[in-house]
Parts: sequence; C-alpha cells; structure tokens
Amino acid sequence: MPSNVEIKAIVHNLCHLTKRAKELSGSDGTVIRQQDTFFQIPAGRLKLRDFQDGRGQLIFYERPDREGPKLSNYSISSTDDPQGLINVLTDALGQVGQVKKERTLYMVGQTRVHVDSVDGLGDFMELEVVMKEHQSTEEGVAIANQLMLDLGVKKEDLIEGAYMDLLHKNKQNGHAS
Repeated sequence: MPSNVEIKAIVHNLCHLTKRAKELSGSDGTVIRQQDTFFQIPAGRLKLRDFQDGRGQLIFYERPDREGPKLSNYSISSTDDPQGLINVLTDALGQVGQVKKERTLYMVGQTRVHVDSVDGLGDFMELEVVMKEHQSTEEGVAIANQLMLDLGVKKEDLIEGAYMDLLHKNKQNGHAS
C-alpha cells in the first residue's frame, strides 16, 4: 500500500505561505477544486473526491489523528462517474459528510504542498511527503519538519484529524457554516 508522511496546519498569513511555496517549488502551483464525500466505515477513512469536471477518485486511508508528521497509508481508484459512485456508496454505507475546498498544489521535491481554502473552515496548509519504496518513515518526517521550517509553519499551528473532523467539531460547538 502506498504511503506518505503528512502534516496539516492552520494558515494565519496566506500571502507569506503562498509566496514561500511558489519560491520553493519554482512554480505558481496548480489550482484544483474538490468536493470530498466521506462514508461510514468501521476503520480508517473512505472518501470519494469529486474534481468537479467529471473525474473523481475513491480514496481509502489510515493515519493516526494527532498533530505533527504522521504516516498515512492509502489506496486510490479513479472513476469517470463520481456522482454515481457517491450515490451507490451513500446507499450502501451512509455518509459522514462533505468537505468542499479549493486547493493550490505546489511540488517541492517529493512533497506535495497543498494550500487549501476550505468552505466553512478557512485556510490551511497540508504537506504530503510521498514516500519512496525503501524510504523510512523517519526520513519522511525529517523532510516534513524541514519543509515546515522553510515555509514558516509553527508547531502551534499544527492540527490533528481531517477537515471533516474540524467541520463536525465546529457544528457541535455551534459554529455552523
């Protein structure tokens, strides 16, 4: 199963982060609009990512819900009928909820730097160090930590869990979007 080391952090200064990501990647990034629909499963997470252009991906992943760099194992399958698959999976499993975001992707070495604007939550940064076949988790964590420094991300800005968790937490605390 493929894996990556990933971190997620809240963004307080979007202009600074975007400027640093552009410098480090040597590009203006790629804008991707996504709607993720999460489904009820007993362990891990299952989501259908709809790219809003007729393409989608069914993604299963497992990772600990904690702050800082963490190993994530995942499986991905592409689809040309994301809405049809959402309907079938909703009927079969039930939905947990949906996350809508506009993501700008920057590639820095083997790391996917995502600058995300999430509906109902705000701005976030996610790093995914895509692990090479024989690379250790420790190497991935070291790359993530260095990139955090390079981007100016502080440890106190790190968050745990998924955007879906944050949306549910906001809803429970009466901060519905």
